[in-house]
Amino acid sequence: MAKLLLFNKPFGVLSQFTAADGHPGLADYLDIPAVYPAGRLDRDSEGLLLLTDDGALQAQISNPRFKLEKTYLAQVEGEVSTLALKSLSQGITLKDGPTLPARAQRAPEPNIWPRVPPIRARKNIPTSWIELTIREGRNRQVRRMCAHVGFPVLRLVRIKIGEWSLGQLKPGEHQQMKITMPAQQPGSKQAPPTRRPRQKPSAKGKKPSP
Repeated sequence: MAKLLLFNKPFGVLSQFTAADGHPGLADYLDIPAVYPAGRLDRDSEGLLLLTDDGALQAQISNPRFKLEKTYLAQVEGEVSTLALKSLSQGITLKDGPTLPARAQRAPEPNIWPRVPPIRARKNIPTSWIELTIREGRNRQVRRMCAHVGFPVLRLVRIKIGEWSLGQLKPGEHQQMKITMPAQQPGSKQAPPTRRPRQKPSAKGKKPSP
């Protein structure tokens, strides 16, 4: 049985156990041995971070080749346009190459915790929310995608990874569960089987016994 932790990472917390540059790490919130982050979440992003003690599960969650879906709620500057949502859905070209098609739609303002500190707001510029689901894990990808279509992100909250959802967890809270491996996700690929090393012939030139 693999151990899996669902953690609501607060704003400003690093996706590592050690603190650095004045920013707290996961050890400030979790006192559970032998678990490691499966993927990461930017310091200035919030929401679901998965941790596990199982290497195969960690790879399945974090390795881009499995294309595990990740869903975000993004508060952006301005009233998001239909054209912007269409561009995000079809895929756009960033500096590091084209993105895969995503699922993008307008979202109502979510009933979630207030961010500390609050976002930078301008009185004469409205904000809106986008629900965006991607199947990649590039650095700051959602922020770059939204900025590319003209809607800078003010707040970013990850609410789902694969089949695991943030649920009612508050910032700094976690939920622990045990799952049976392999937990194959829809659309993912099986990891290649481990090959046994080839046996060398014996000194007399005979093949070793099986």
